[in-house]
Parts: sequence; C-alpha cells; structure tokens
Amino acid sequence: MSQLIFDNLVVDVVRKAIKNLHLRIFPSEGRVRVTVPFFVSETLIRRRLAHKMPWIKRKLAQFADTPRPLPQMMVSGETHYFLGKPFTLQLVEHPSLRPTVLRDEAQINLYARPASDINERKKTLELWYRKEFQALLPSLLEKWEPIVGVKIARCTVKKMNTRWGSCSIQSRRISLNLELVKKPLECLEYVLVHELVHLHERLHNKRFWALMDQFMPSWRNHRAILNQSQTEEICN
Repeated sequence: MSQLIFDNLVVDVVRKAIKNLHLRIFPSEGRVRVTVPFFVSETLIRRRLAHKMPWIKRKLAQFADTPRPLPQMMVSGETHYFLGKPFTLQLVEHPSLRPTVLRDEAQINLYARPASDINERKKTLELWYRKEFQALLPSLLEKWEPIVGVKIARCTVKKMNTRWGSCSIQSRRISLNLELVKKPLECLEYVLVHELVHLHERLHNKRFWALMDQFMPSWRNHRAILNQSQTEEICN
C-alpha cells in the first residue's frame, strides 16, 4: 500500500488484480482509501479523486458531525451487540468466579474476579464472541454451500482491521471478521456468500455480481446495512 496527498487529504492507494476503481471512506478514522487495478497510473487516480472530491468532503463532514460511540469500559450498563441485537452488559464480580460469559434474553452477563482489569474483561468477552461465532458456522455452511454450489476446506474467524472477510481460492479456505457476530445475521450471511462466490469468480466483475444476484438477490440491502456505520463505498 502507498499513499498520496490530494487536496490536503492523505489517500491510501491499494493495487490489486481488479478491473474497477473502488473508493472507500472510513468514518471512524476520517480515512480515504482507493483500490485500483495494477495498471492504473497515479495521474488517473488523481483525476478520479478530483471528480469525486465533492462527495468525499460531503461524507467526511457528515461523519465529523455524527456522535462517536463512547469507548467501552467493560462495566455494568454498557450496551453490547450480538447478531444485531443490543444487550445490556452485567458485570458480576466474585473472588472465586471463573472468567466466563452467559447470555439471556436481555443481558450479557460477564463473570470476572474483582482484580480483573478492562483488558482481561475484553478478552473474556471476545473469547465468548468467538465461541458463539464458531458455533454458528456449521449450520450456515450447511445452508449456503449447496446454494452456491461450492465446498470449502475450512472457515476460520479472525480479527480484521479493514475487511469483513477473505477467501484463499487455492486452499479453498475462508476467513470471516470476528466483528460480524455483532451484526445482523443476514449481514454475516452476505459476507459468507460473498466469499463463497469467489470460488467461482476471483474478481469483482460482472460475472461475480451476477452470481451474487443469483444466489442472494437481496445482497445489496444486507451490504448497505453492514457498511452503514463502517465505510462508504463507490465503485467506478
């Protein structure tokens, strides 16, 4: 990845084996990233940025005016999400308790020792999220592999900074972002189907999107919900 300065903005430039230019804004960081085919020159990138600059500045201004969520302190009363639904965190402290998490209809109960710090509590909750996510995968794969007409070798859950998922075509392995377990189930399924379709078509070209339409006609709605608070995207 490289960077260029355009109109006082630092723009990340990522080159990939794709056909179209993808422009993204990451609101939490006020960051702009453009993903382009290997052959595209910097002159063309700057020309496209100039064309889209009114849109970029408008979106950055909107994001700047949007209240930022407060940092999570892992204390009782906080709201945490599971499959798109809000749950109230209830911290239960006791010297003899083993760090664990239990969920009921309204609460996520985090059991911890009184001496535990915020990082220990985050780790306990993250391990629970990971376990819940991995428990969902067998049924989701059983549902979608026959529909898409592919069979993968392995699906893993990972922490990712900039991607919802990835697919290794050669090894037929898929990775999904751990944060997806906090999103609505249909958003998680959208990313899974997206990565499965890459086993038919490596590039994000017309054939890829036609296959997405075939296997999951409502994928655009799911993508819009998923990306609403994370990134704005234009594909040209």
